[in-house]
Amino acid sequence: MLLSFPRSSLCEKRACPMIRKIFIKTERGLVARVTFILPNSTWADAIYLVGDFNGWNHSSHPFQRGREGTWTLTLDLEVGRCYQFRYLRDGEWINDSQADGFVGNPHGSDNSLVVTDPKFKRYPNEQNERRGGQNPALEIDDP
Repeated sequence: MLLSFPRSSLCEKRACPMIRKIFIKTERGLVARVTFILPNSTWADAIYLVGDFNGWNHSSHPFQRGREGTWTLTLDLEVGRCYQFRYLRDGEWINDSQADGFVGNPHGSDNSLVVTDPKFKRYPNEQNERRGGQNPALEIDDP
């Protein structure tokens, strides 16, 4: 079973969410299949997803660039957690403006957050607008 909520009209006005979550049942139980997407306007030779889910390893999760130039990476994460992450683009740290939240780090900048709780709700649009966020689509895949 796949539950999908319609896209917000905000998608038509600016970039759609760069993080897509689908919750699926596997032999291990429910997992969050999270796809991180960077637009084709992101210029780079290499981009890596770095976070607490991979011990902040700088090279274990490289993005793949598709034919249309969009950068993507999909991984399964444990449900019910809040993960910190950043992107490493050609040696430069960048955040995801569409992340579920942000938290300060010991280096004086922010880490992005992705929440893998199916019941997680973002702030209303007017509060998210301050940080560049928008309402995510919630999809649940139950084969």
